Amino acid sequence: MTGLVSYRAGLAAEDAVARHYSDAGQVLAASRWRGSSGEIDLVLREGASVIFVEVKKAATHAEAALRVTSRQMARIYAAASEFLAGEPNGQNTESRFDVALVDSYGRIEVLENAFAG
Repeated sequence: MTGLVSYRAGLAAEDAVARHYSDAGQVLAASRWRGSSGEIDLVLREGASVIFVEVKKAATHAEAALRVTSRQMARIYAAASEFLAGEPNGQNTESRFDVALVDSYGRIEVLENAFAG
């Protein structure tokens, strides 16, 4: 895939995942939120909780899952910390980190609490 095609495919995947969460009742708070530590693909709200979502697109869900690196997880944690600093309860805000995998057919698989050890 060329860079532009890959970029647009990624944006389309993020939009599809945002709709998936919206259909489940979560509210999109931010798309491609950027802090000094990096970017978070989607930030959603479920009541007082915040859900941080990393979207990965590849031919298969398995290939997409392999694209989430420990370095990237650390960057997402740092950016999420920046986001939570602006919340009324700050770092005490209930939150989780999901990974949404999108395959070449557009099928979405969400791994809730994907970063939980």
